[in-house]
Amino acid sequence: MALKRITNELADLGRDPTFSCTAGPVGDNMFQWQATIMGPSDSPYSDGVFFLNIAFPNDYPFKPPRISFSTPVFHPNINADGGICLDILRESWSPVLTVSKLLLSISSMLTDPNPDDPLMPDIAYMYHTDRAKYDAIAREWTRKYAN
Repeated sequence: MALKRITNELADLGRDPTFSCTAGPVGDNMFQWQATIMGPSDSPYSDGVFFLNIAFPNDYPFKPPRISFSTPVFHPNINADGGICLDILRESWSPVLTVSKLLLSISSMLTDPNPDDPLMPDIAYMYHTDRAKYDAIAREWTRKYAN
């Protein structure tokens, strides 16, 4: 069942591609994908290309895929290992969600972080107290790692 759903999602991505995101299998393994997200133009991540790894569990879509950034990102909801703090990847997961919707939500999170539920408390604090410094560091990391 998981393989059928994953194959259908891949076909849907091919039929209706999203401008800011791409995703597909790594080699022949349909359970391991690589994705890209273009940095949103209205964010300090503008002009960056961010790579993510997607691992589908055998019981997908009843369990969420594991998604992590392989590109370093300076963000309160993304840790140094690329882990993402986003409720729809955990407790708010629903089988109606798709990879395309997840990638759009992650892209949205780049524009609108949730510093009140951070993985990186120091970055969240900076976001709250010195937004100019946060934006400058996020832009620098984007230039350094995502170009």
